Amino acid sequence: MDPIGKKLLDIATKELGYTEKGDGYTKFGEWYRKNLDGDHDEYFSTAPWCDMFLAWAADKADVTGQAGQFASTVDHAKWFKKNDAWGHDPEPGAIVFYDWNGSGDIDQVDHVGIVEKVDGHTLHTIEGNADGYKLMRKTRDMDSVVGFGYPSKIKVEAKYTPKHAAPAPTVDQVGAPAASTRTHEQQHSPAPEHVPAQEVVLGGILAFVLCGTVALAAGRVAAAKAPTSPPIRVRKRGKHHRPATPVALPADVTPADLDAADAGTTLMPAISLAAAHEAEDREFWGRIAHLEEDGELDFWNTLHAELTDSASDRYASTPGFR
Repeated sequence: MDPIGKKLLDIATKELGYTEKGDGYTKFGEWYRKNLDGDHDEYFSTAPWCDMFLAWAADKADVTGQAGQFASTVDHAKWFKKNDAWGHDPEPGAIVFYDWNGSGDIDQVDHVGIVEKVDGHTLHTIEGNADGYKLMRKTRDMDSVVGFGYPSKIKVEAKYTPKHAAPAPTVDQVGAPAASTRTHEQQHSPAPEHVPAQEVVLGGILAFVLCGTVALAAGRVAAAKAPTSPPIRVRKRGKHHRPATPVALPADVTPADLDAADAGTTLMPAISLAAAHEAEDREFWGRIAHLEEDGELDFWNTLHAELTDSASDRYASTPGFR
């Protein structure tokens, strides 16, 4: 028996006894109109339904690719022939096509059924629209047969499923955290070569952090030790000492700029004071230049040199500036 035809027979036997309504309406024609006819033409609801019954059965048996789905018996027969599934030898499960005039012409096919059993030259079939109104078993001879369609000979492209394909993930696997996947990969992946150990990497990071901390602390200590007023020499008042005239600032510098600079750095007050003393010295010695022959000036020159050398030595040895 044709294995595809057997599936059709299993469906067909359950529908034996079905009859069309008074106006020719059938559930098979209505199904065809809604599901297969592109225009959903009302004609099919009451049209001759022998082949539409087979289309419905093929859909229920899930063999539409091998059995075909037609309303026209001529088109159905030609489809089998076109697909090299046409012949003249009866067998159970084959689709049988009739011409009541016995012409044997495929273009003259009038009716269709499915072979249930073969007894010599006698066919036992199940046919829709048999006797013009009913789904029933019929006994036919070969005189009116045009040919047979063999569903199992239709070549249908099967859906390929790899034998070693991974099974579909379960709901739990889909919702599982990615950590499990990483653990699996780590277990089955070789360790990369020339990669430092984790301890070495962590040690390097800790060393970098420690060095940065020490450097920051050292900078803070140095800033704290920087003197607010460096050891600048201080002259004692003498006979020729007079208060210095204020130093004129450049046109683009204001006292506010100096105050801002003082606030911006720890060493600025000391530098500013040193600059002020230097300017005062220049003005002082400029005013007494005409006294170079004065004996008292020699005394002051000597005292100034000694104090300058002494102050320079003390300044260089101060811890905050070494």
